[in-house]
Amino acid sequence: MQLSEAYETVDHALSAKKLLLVIGTCQVKYSGRATSKLAKGDRLVIVKSDGSFLVHQNKGLAAINYQPPKGRLSCELNDTLILRATRKQPRELLEVIFSKISFAGAYTINDDRSLQIFGTEKDLAKLLMQDLSVLEPGLTSTKQESKSKRGFIDIFARDKKGNPVLIEVKRRTAGLKAVTQLKRYVEETNKRKNQEVRGILCAPGISKNALIMLEREGLEYCRLDYDAHTSDTKIKGLIKKQKRLKEFFV
Repeated sequence: MQLSEAYETVDHALSAKKLLLVIGTCQVKYSGRATSKLAKGDRLVIVKSDGSFLVHQNKGLAAINYQPPKGRLSCELNDTLILRATRKQPRELLEVIFSKISFAGAYTINDDRSLQIFGTEKDLAKLLMQDLSVLEPGLTSTKQESKSKRGFIDIFARDKKGNPVLIEVKRRTAGLKAVTQLKRYVEETNKRKNQEVRGILCAPGISKNALIMLEREGLEYCRLDYDAHTSDTKIKGLIKKQKRLKEFFV
């Protein structure tokens, strides 16, 4: 693709505030709160209608460099095609200098929908509170999101003996951070209540190291199976697991 042809596309997209995609060989220079330079390579530049300016390499999720919305965007054509994103506060300049263009396209995209998230940890905790007997007989909820000095406990309950039970709900595989979080809540509540406090971690899965730590701290785990493909989130089953590592990892 000729640089002059690409320039026309880029200039039109910036003035019309369209989505712009440019793929080509370029250098990237940044000056502002720091200074950086990226040597010549093949990259993708995305400029969105709100002024968001992103430079992507061929790997990774995050942009290698970017400028947020509402900056000043411009382009220049000489021996190269230069795209600029400028901000005044703080003062920043991002330049992408193309020596070769493989593709340039401008698009109008109509999408004003907000993202709807189903099956959040709060949703799952709310469903569990309707009937905690699925975890164990005689377990009853006291409150959801009980506040402690260390954060919010997802569910505060009591077992059939009247002992406090803290339930931490995770929508993804639980790791060491989740166990540490539950451990802190149990220790703090134990000091305040001056009685035996149990802790139960509910999650679809648990890492090996997290399970080892869970057992060491005398905490419990329930495997949570749920369906959140629609707004009608459903818990399909809860399986209480005893403290036997070989049952989890074979």
